Amino acid sequence: MGISADLAVHYVRAGWLNWLARGVYCKPNDHSHCIPVCCLLQRRFEELHVGGKTALDWYGVRHYVSQKPVLHLSGWAAAKLPTWFTERFPAEYHRKRLFNETPGALLYVGSFEKRGGAPQVSAPERALLEVLSEVGVRQPLKEARQLTESTYNFRVDVLRALLQQCTNVKTVRLCLQLGRENSMPWAAKLDPAKLPTGSDRPWVSRSSDGLLVLKP
Repeated sequence: MGISADLAVHYVRAGWLNWLARGVYCKPNDHSHCIPVCCLLQRRFEELHVGGKTALDWYGVRHYVSQKPVLHLSGWAAAKLPTWFTERFPAEYHRKRLFNETPGALLYVGSFEKRGGAPQVSAPERALLEVLSEVGVRQPLKEARQLTESTYNFRVDVLRALLQQCTNVKTVRLCLQLGRENSMPWAAKLDPAKLPTGSDRPWVSRSSDGLLVLKP
């Protein structure tokens, strides 16, 4: 913006700006929206994008409105969000390698609603799989099932393409199972035989939700 380092220091001393981190400032009492700040973080974190429940929420797929929503961010490499960011926006960052993809060519991740200057966001279908991958770890099964109930209009071709490249058997099987349980139109159009569902043996896991058994 044409503000030199010396002038920025002057603004901070005068109380016109607050220093957050190297090269990062905000106006006093400024409660910025997370969208432009996410765009800033994307310059510093490889393949950082808004995903999971946050992406679903932005696209209107939600079970309830949380009083204190947590911003779910994913990236290619392990990293820690800066303190100045998490103090303003409750957020979680996780390294995700859920699909056969490469940096610079993430599957179905793009600018939110294709708007200029918007952050990178998972498509709804990818965001659902990101949520399902966390079941049994950080994501309650009940909420995942309830979110799946709101996926009636999901694009089967996009979901199929993502499932074919998914490296997590649990995620693939859980998506198919919840889709069938909720009678989603897309579930009837997916052929499990053409998806990476693993061996013929059941996938079994025990968590705080109890015993989860996923058949091929």
